[in-house]
Amino acid sequence: MFDDFYGLDGRPFQLTPDPAFYFESSTHRKALSYLGYGLAQGEGFVVITGEVGAGKSTLVAHLMATIDPSRMTAANVVTSALDGEEIVHVVAQSFGLPVAGHDKASALGTLEAFFHDEARAGRRCLLIVDEAQNLSIGALEELRMLSNFQLGSHPLLQTLLLGQPEFRQTLLESNQLEQLRQRVIATHHLGPMEVREVQPYIEHRLSRVGWHGNPGFEPDLFPAIHEATGGIPRRINQLVNRLLLLGAVDQQERIDVAMLKQVLDEMAEDGALSVVTAASQDNERYALGGPHIPVGVAQGPAFSEPGLDATHVRRILAAELADRDSQIADLRDALTELSATTQEQGGAASQDLVERVTALESRLAEADARTESLTARLAETDRTLRHTLTMLIEWIESGDRERKVA
Repeated sequence: MFDDFYGLDGRPFQLTPDPAFYFESSTHRKALSYLGYGLAQGEGFVVITGEVGAGKSTLVAHLMATIDPSRMTAANVVTSALDGEEIVHVVAQSFGLPVAGHDKASALGTLEAFFHDEARAGRRCLLIVDEAQNLSIGALEELRMLSNFQLGSHPLLQTLLLGQPEFRQTLLESNQLEQLRQRVIATHHLGPMEVREVQPYIEHRLSRVGWHGNPGFEPDLFPAIHEATGGIPRRINQLVNRLLLLGAVDQQERIDVAMLKQVLDEMAEDGALSVVTAASQDNERYALGGPHIPVGVAQGPAFSEPGLDATHVRRILAAELADRDSQIADLRDALTELSATTQEQGGAASQDLVERVTALESRLAEADARTESLTARLAETDRTLRHTLTMLIEWIESGDRERKVA
């Protein structure tokens, strides 16, 4: 509907991954670098993780669009809960291979023969496994065993694993996956987009479908969208879709913050609030049906509210802090190098160099401020958890005393 009103050639914010709409945010650029490095090695495992909607599938679709099929044969598997034997058959099917028998040995033999044929034809084989967090430990071990296939000293299969954050934890913590961990040659966690990237992201997608400035956007809208979505691309798509629909219904040629508030209120009322405000981002998974503290006892404290998964929050914040630390280190190194160059030139640095130094100093200050903010959020999460546990303990102890008296 809104595409006709605004004169667009297509749907700019569809939820289905499409490499034509790929936008290279800083986190996606870094992920693509890790992918490029990993694929250049031609062996082992490359692991990309990220929240739901972070853009993992779009990233891989973009990557695959750049691969020469005469040099690489790729297969894609979107997993459900598969065991070791099932994953072998699914991998064979993904490469288009008919398996004579239904046993694992037949599937393995068929795969090995196929990998050898491809290698002799000068093609490498790449297996892309999406939703890897659904795989059992046994299935992951079978994937590792597939990586043992070689032609002489030449590995025949490389695997790209895409998963949600819990998959990263599985790889790090499972004592049964040590051999797989040793074969991971590159890994990256896709974080959210930065505030400054929201406007170019939205305008990039619109430009792909013939946007020429209609509708226009109030400048304050973009940081508000980032706050409401946490910078997750799919959430931004959902929200901007609703904004454009409202704009078309009300025949508005400019989208503003008031319209954003109206859309968020409507989404809350109709149960479609899959994007959340910053105040409730930490509890997003619970608002969408995740685990809750039990609420079956009347007269207890207010435990009917969604619980806090502090481990999840700490993991996300720790990753964000680590990324900020990396940015700060990079900026400081660059600033030192630029300052040294200025001194070598006797203080007669070019205006461009001075501007670059100033910009780096500004970005460094912003990174430091974000680090302080994240540290404060982590401390607040700990305080909230301690308070919740204290209330829970007091309520349980109170219930025990009442039962003993009865």
